[in-house]
Amino acid sequence: MPKQKAPRKQLKSYKLKHINKTIQDGDAVLMRSSEPGKPSYVARVEAIETDARGSHAKVRVRWYYRPEESIGGRRQFHGAKEVFLSDHFDFQSADTIEGKCKVHSFSSYTKLDSVGNDDFFCRFEYNSATGAFDPDRVAVFCKCEMPYNPDDLMVQCEECSEWFHPSCIGTTIEEAKKLDNFYCEECSPQQQNLHNSNSTSKNRDAKSLARLE
Repeated sequence: MPKQKAPRKQLKSYKLKHINKTIQDGDAVLMRSSEPGKPSYVARVEAIETDARGSHAKVRVRWYYRPEESIGGRRQFHGAKEVFLSDHFDFQSADTIEGKCKVHSFSSYTKLDSVGNDDFFCRFEYNSATGAFDPDRVAVFCKCEMPYNPDDLMVQCEECSEWFHPSCIGTTIEEAKKLDNFYCEECSPQQQNLHNSNSTSKNRDAKSLARLE
């Protein structure tokens, strides 16, 4: 009669001796890439289990994809530290975990005073089979109507509160940093003299939405 495998133990946390860190369900971790020279994979720990003796730990992870790993590839508005929470789950040896990291919400990431090597942000969930995103629409800004990239400097109009890329308003990043006040073309004093206030009023809260494909 074949010998039955001993049941594995489910754990809420586990001490990784090789990095002297304790992981638990919900932690974001960096996992060793199978391809030399490539950056570590980013994943979220969904479950931890060991054998009956408490060794040979495995983690069930949900992978974060980098933009270049998605079907559509990296686009102009994707941040350097942006990742997508995918529907791709996997079991991996806990020994492949290289460290812990932090995956922030988009809003929290934009408020960081400084971004460390282990800081990432996520604003989309990603279907790895179809390439679809959730949400599938995102607010756009500036004359170029691009979604916001937190790595790019933008300047805000004092009147309408819309944001603009320096290059889209004919200036440089260095010059934009020196601006004390900025008015876009539609809100500049010269334009206000040409149009009455009713014809140039804007809905301050409404934003155009771009569909992600």
